[in-house]
Amino acid sequence: MLPSFSPAATAVATPPPKPIPGGYGAPVLGPLRDRLDYFWFQGPEEFFRRRAAQYRSTVFRANIPPTFPFFVGVNPRVVAIVDTAAFTALFDPELVDKRDCLIGPYNPSDSFTGGTRVGVYLDTEEPEHERTKAFAMDLLRRSSRVWAPEFLEGVDGMLAAIESDLAAGKEGGASFLVPLQKCIFRFLCRAVASADPAAEDLVDRYGLFILDVWLGLQLVPTQKIGAIPQPLEELLLHSFPFPSILVKPGYDLLYRFVEKHGAASVAVGVKDHGMSDKDAINNILFLLGFNAFGGFSVFLPFLILQAGKDAALRAKLRDEFVADRFVGAEGEALLRYVYWSNGPETGEPTKGNKQCAAKDVVVATACMLVAELFRRYDDFECDGTSFTSLQKRQPS
Repeated sequence: MLPSFSPAATAVATPPPKPIPGGYGAPVLGPLRDRLDYFWFQGPEEFFRRRAAQYRSTVFRANIPPTFPFFVGVNPRVVAIVDTAAFTALFDPELVDKRDCLIGPYNPSDSFTGGTRVGVYLDTEEPEHERTKAFAMDLLRRSSRVWAPEFLEGVDGMLAAIESDLAAGKEGGASFLVPLQKCIFRFLCRAVASADPAAEDLVDRYGLFILDVWLGLQLVPTQKIGAIPQPLEELLLHSFPFPSILVKPGYDLLYRFVEKHGAASVAVGVKDHGMSDKDAINNILFLLGFNAFGGFSVFLPFLILQAGKDAALRAKLRDEFVADRFVGAEGEALLRYVYWSNGPETGEPTKGNKQCAAKDVVVATACMLVAELFRRYDDFECDGTSFTSLQKRQPS
């Protein structure tokens, strides 16, 4: 006879959930203390590393900037998750509400986007999310015909300007930041908004600087800058939100530019996706200015420095970067842990998720830039954000 066991004997006891360690401290003082640690005394990375070690947990409670004294309606209390396994849950739209969530608990006023609550701040459960995401994906699909030629034309102009600066013998080499941003701005306007900046002199000359200011006013309260000494950075940059009125004339200039010269792209939103002219234009400007221009302005300089043999950067990354980490069967299996586009590398953007609509386009654009650099030059070197040497490729 086979032995029998009661259900009680065979059931596996599920341990009760552990309380989340950490805390928020006293009102006002707790958030202020964490803010000073985050921006000043420890820095963002050390802020999380120390607390994970202190609480012996990769999930803990803490306050995240911006906080006291003038951020009305911002709740700094969060549960931080800093381990790979649990971190992935944050990107599951069925588990996490992404409503008004982009740069932590702080949501810049929609006056920065012409009064429109643009798609990036919408949760997937909100009716307008699918409409705006489909619009963004449609714009990118339509831009595929001109994306590569417009980008390469811009890169050609950028490198010609840099070569000219180097030939003039500028001390410290030739900075690539402004030429790169000119390239990015002009090609994105043509590819995404179907509008050529050359049609408006003010936009062509100052558009990229307008976007820099527009981005900065929204992001500075959440970022460690390091441009001015402490405690001035805390007092002047992290204590209050910046008003959109400071950049409104510039934003209105870009709005009128897209309205007049980007009518084809605006019509896609209005006729194909049922949006108002105003919402279509403001979503175009956010896609162009925040997602694309802002993202490329951070990513592409880093990419150039990697390719340009920046000695200091390579020394810093020597112990962190493994070139063949994701090669082969075992390496490819690790790609599901790579989160860089508001989703996993193995995922695909859809109307129903929050993954970046331009995920694959970003990779293709980066590849084109690197390929063009090596096609054009036998060797090149960088120091900081400047080219110090460009050796043009000799015909074989």
